[in-house]
Parts: sequence; structure tokens; C-alpha cells
Amino acid sequence: MALVNTKKMLADAYKGGYAIGAFNINNMEIIQAITEAASELRSPVILQVSAGARKYAKGAYLKALADAAVKDANIDLALHLDHGADFDICKACIDDGFTSVMIDGSHLSFEDNIAVTKKVCEYAHERNVTVEGELGQLAGIEDDVNVSAENAHYTDPAQVEEFVNKTGVDSLAIAIGTSHGAYKFKGEAMLRFDILEEVSRRLPGFPIVLHGASSVIPEYVKIINENGGNLGDAKGVPEDMLRKAASMAVCKINIDSDIRLAFTAGIRQTMRAKPEVFDPRTYLTVSRDNVRSLVAHKIKNVLGSDHKLD
Repeated sequence: MALVNTKKMLADAYKGGYAIGAFNINNMEIIQAITEAASELRSPVILQVSAGARKYAKGAYLKALADAAVKDANIDLALHLDHGADFDICKACIDDGFTSVMIDGSHLSFEDNIAVTKKVCEYAHERNVTVEGELGQLAGIEDDVNVSAENAHYTDPAQVEEFVNKTGVDSLAIAIGTSHGAYKFKGEAMLRFDILEEVSRRLPGFPIVLHGASSVIPEYVKIINENGGNLGDAKGVPEDMLRKAASMAVCKINIDSDIRLAFTAGIRQTMRAKPEVFDPRTYLTVSRDNVRSLVAHKIKNVLGSDHKLD
């Protein structure tokens, strides 16, 4: 078992009509929860590292924890950089042993996005590392990603063929209505499946990625609010919409906010119920169990990736 790139797992997902969960990691407990759930359910999985995670835990620590998880879970894992801001950050992660990177040039002009994505692809592919690019911009706030609703825009399907052909990118994140963070929709949730269908028509067999795809599970929001939190009108992407996307061309679905909510719910609930507790292992164990249950639920009921390693 080893850290692997995403090429085969995404190709298998496309053929099988399911998606791979790209779960954001920040510490040991979250990594353990994700990989234990994936191992138990025999599911492929991607461990995803944001800019905020690299600042908090440092890339070297996260890489070492991912290596340990491969041995403990006894399954192949991909270690992926989420929203790489420029070539230098992508290069640093590749050099540190990441097996997949995302270069996010979505805020640039179409031509400049092609140029930087192509540069990353050339460096990565020489080192057996896969690359994800992005066309279109999602609204929302998550770590270093902060895009206002006014600046967000859907992916233009007319651009996808030229982008993929000129860059050599291995997968493509598109904007169809998901958004970053825990406050995704003010009204009813809506995803532009027509855009997804047109992109997949133009790029047959090519893996598509959805960012900002946490469902903001009400159970955890309720627990947090009942134990001193104040999340207000947090609202995510309905899971039936994500399952539909996974049955189409979407082969990778990013999940971050749901993990944070499950983890925080465990801490708040435990510390309020047991105010005498000061051993971090007590409340972090509950948080880890929450995340393991969450990931197992996503694998079975949203991604459809359970038992795909059998």
C-alpha cells in the first residue's frame, strides 16, 4: 500500500458511476477517522490539504501522518493539495511528496489560467503527480479562499475543451452552484446540472470535480448551537443532489465544512456534559468518532464508493 496519484481512482469512479471523497485534513484525529472509515468500507479516498491546514499543521507533519495512515489503514491513499494559489506552492507540495495538486487559476484571465495550469502540469507529470485545474469561480469563504457572490461565476462549457487540451490537466473543478463554507444558500439550493451535462458532453470520460460540496448536516449544527455555538442559518448542498452529480461525470467531491462541524460538535457536547474533563483525549475521541461516522455515511450514501476496492 502507498500514497498514489488520483489518475486510476478517478478513471474507475467515472466508469463506475460513483465519486471519490476528498476530505480535508487538519490533524491526526481527522486523518485517523477518514482513513479508518475508508478502510472498513473498502473505499478509495483522497486526503486533502488546504492552505490553512499547511499553515496550521505544516506540510511535513501532514505528509508524515498520511504515510502513517497508509500503514495503519492498509489501503492506498492520495494526498492532494487543495486550491494551490500559484506554481511555487504546487511545486513545494510536489517536492514534499504530495501525489496530487490543484492549481487554482480561476481568478485569472482564461489565458493566464491556461498558462499557470500548463506550467504546473509539466512539472507534476514528470514526477508522476496528477493535477486538478479550475474553470469558473465558487462563492464563499474557506481558509484562504474568499470569493464574493458578485465575483463568482459559473463555468462556461464552451471553454473546457480548449482549457483541458492546452494544459494537459488530469481533472477539472467546475462551478455549477456549490459554494465554500457553511452558509451556501439563502433560499432553496440549486445546482446547474445542465452545465455539468454540457461539460461532460464536451469532455467524454473526463473526471469533473465539485468543490464546496458539504451538506452542513443539521444534526451537527443543532448539537453545536445547543452547546454554546451560534451558527445561525448554516445551510449546505442537499445530499441527493450530490449523489446525482456522482452518478454523472463528477468523480471527486470535496468535503470540508461537514468535517469541521462533526469535530466541533463532539468537543462542545463533551465539554458541556462533562465540565470536569481537561484531558484532550476524552473530547477528541468523541470528535474522532463523529468524523468517522460522518465519513462512513458520505461514502455509503452520497459518494457510492463503498467496496470499490474489493
